[in-house]
Amino acid sequence: GAPGSQLATGAMRAAGLLLLLLVWALLQLAAGQQCQPSSPGAVLRFTDRHAEIRVPALHRVPSSLDPLYGLVRRCLDLIQQNPLPTELLRTALNDPGSVQTSQVVQYELGYVVCAAVALLFTVAVPVAGMCFCYCRSRRRCGGRLRAHRRSLGCRRRCLLTCLSFTSLVILVSVTCAFVTSQRVRGQMEPGLGAVPSTLRTLRQHLANVPQGVQMVVDKFEVPRKQIISDLGGLSRSVGLSIHSQLKAMTYAALADLQDRAGDLQTSLHHLQILHRTSRALAAARAELEPALRERRSRVVALLDDPRCTSCASVLGRAQGLQLGADYAKVPSVEKVLEALAGLPRSDFAEMIRQGNGTFNSIPELAVERMAQVIQDLRGDLARTAGKVQSIADGFPLPDYTRPASEALLKAEERSQPYLREVERFERYRWIAGTVLCSIILLILACNGTGMALGVYGLAKREDPSDYECRGEAGAKFLLVGVGLAFLFSWLLILLVFATFLVGGNIQTLVCRNWVNQEIYKFIDTPGNLPPSMNLSRQLNLRRDSNLSSAYRECKSGAGLWEVLQLHSSYDLDEHLKPPKYTADFQKRLGDFTADLGDVRLLRSEGRQDLETFARSGLDEVDYGSFQEEMKNPVVQTSLPGLARNLEGLQKMQRNGTVAGRLAAEARALWHLQNSTVQSQEALVAKLGESVQFLSRLAPHLKERVRRTLATTASVEARLPLQAQQILRQ
Repeated sequence: GAPGSQLATGAMRAAGLLLLLLVWALLQLAAGQQCQPSSPGAVLRFTDRHAEIRVPALHRVPSSLDPLYGLVRRCLDLIQQNPLPTELLRTALNDPGSVQTSQVVQYELGYVVCAAVALLFTVAVPVAGMCFCYCRSRRRCGGRLRAHRRSLGCRRRCLLTCLSFTSLVILVSVTCAFVTSQRVRGQMEPGLGAVPSTLRTLRQHLANVPQGVQMVVDKFEVPRKQIISDLGGLSRSVGLSIHSQLKAMTYAALADLQDRAGDLQTSLHHLQILHRTSRALAAARAELEPALRERRSRVVALLDDPRCTSCASVLGRAQGLQLGADYAKVPSVEKVLEALAGLPRSDFAEMIRQGNGTFNSIPELAVERMAQVIQDLRGDLARTAGKVQSIADGFPLPDYTRPASEALLKAEERSQPYLREVERFERYRWIAGTVLCSIILLILACNGTGMALGVYGLAKREDPSDYECRGEAGAKFLLVGVGLAFLFSWLLILLVFATFLVGGNIQTLVCRNWVNQEIYKFIDTPGNLPPSMNLSRQLNLRRDSNLSSAYRECKSGAGLWEVLQLHSSYDLDEHLKPPKYTADFQKRLGDFTADLGDVRLLRSEGRQDLETFARSGLDEVDYGSFQEEMKNPVVQTSLPGLARNLEGLQKMQRNGTVAGRLAAEARALWHLQNSTVQSQEALVAKLGESVQFLSRLAPHLKERVRRTLATTASVEARLPLQAQQILRQ
């Protein structure tokens, strides 16, 4: 029972597999191609709604009966060991009338042997049943009461054990038969329904391919929107990029220019201080000279007076009381001041502020100047979208999909009668199998009841040789079971053989050769199939292609374009080359210019001021002479030191007149120091600051001014060029 039901399962499913060959192939063919982004930096996200049309795969759920199914397949491999009968199939498909019975018998030899066994069983069982009935009518086959012997009890127990074991085996088998029969019915219904459903889905797939092409073309909207979005902020982004990349160079030039303007202002200030201070010091020296000479003569005369006690020690310092530095000897800076007269004629601070403001306004200026260019780019993009749409409008896909769609429609229409027949056969098989399995259960019930009544009757009677009604009833139940077995077992054998023959041939002829791909070789061999079954032609495959290669490509994930080799008729790569649609766009980008205006960091009058500053002769002044004179004090002898010495001598004098004169001379020296010498020393200190600044600046003045002018000119020249380069990038 179980093998027969399993073969019924194989028969129905194998019949569906033959029709699903085309289904699976076209399902794989209809899979869309995926586009990969050319740049990993910017990924555009596309949706593929066309891929939502799916055909769910049907799979048998593994169960505890899988070992039984494996046993059946091994049994079929043992019965049918012949390879695919290509010659027999070619003759049967092209000229059915010329098929020889001997060829069929030779290929089906294993099933012929099984048929002989089934026929023998079918004949032998009813004959044996009739013989048994005849013997029973003559009371020669059991039914007589035997004398009780010890051996009779052993025989009864042996028969009871064998009958119980046999009934148990039959019970397990009929249970497997019920389960497998129900599973066949449960799997057959969705399998049969999947055939037309799959064919309709595939036709829908092919019908939707033009819409899929249009959908792919519509996906140009994704990059178009991205480009429109980018163009919307492009001008300001370009301006910010130009500002960001050039600000270091520009700010450095402006800072350098500000330093030179500061040098000009500061140098002019220190030159004026240098000129005024040196003249003031020369005039002050001329005024100090007679007073200092008079003071020296009086102090020397006083110290040389014999009445002056211990005055000889200070006499030497008094004699050295004379002027020191002579600033009338230092070079004049009047020519330099005359050269710088009227400078600066330009407002460097305002000039730098304007240059800084002009450079910082580049982002806003880019938005204004690029508005028309952005508008032209959007127009080019709209024209590009129209060119892309022409791909879908001129795509000759229906010429290639119509034959396959028609083949699927014919396959669906022709499969309907066969599917109905298969469904009807399956219904009859299930009814017959259920009835026969129920009869087997009835036989098992009779056997069980008979054995139970027999054992119960033997246990209750006192004399084992006595006749007992319960034992008689048990014997009748056993006889009923035997009669039912003789009447219906041959029908069950016929049902098992029928499913075995159909399912086994489908398994060995179709399924096994499908797995080892022999069936593909048979289909692809010219002349094996009649013209009406030429799948390659119906699928519009090229002459150099076949179903085997198409199926392998589909199974490996290839798309419809590769499998049907449409590139030989329609060069898709040529139609999808981006330069074909973006040439105008790229050309406009290549010619992209936007006049951002001149960024003037230094006007002509400012340049002239710096050039005049560099030519003024500031670096030709001998600042060393100033520094040498400043090393000399205003007075060679320190007036405060000499005054303190005179005050010390005053305290040592015995002569009041001398002491008074010493005190008067000390006060005069202090007055001269505070009123004249100290102010000159302050002027010398001020002069030193100016000399120090100018001496540091002068050696590098011309080079710094030259570098500043060159840098400023270079930045002004490079700004527009680099701005255009950055803009194109």
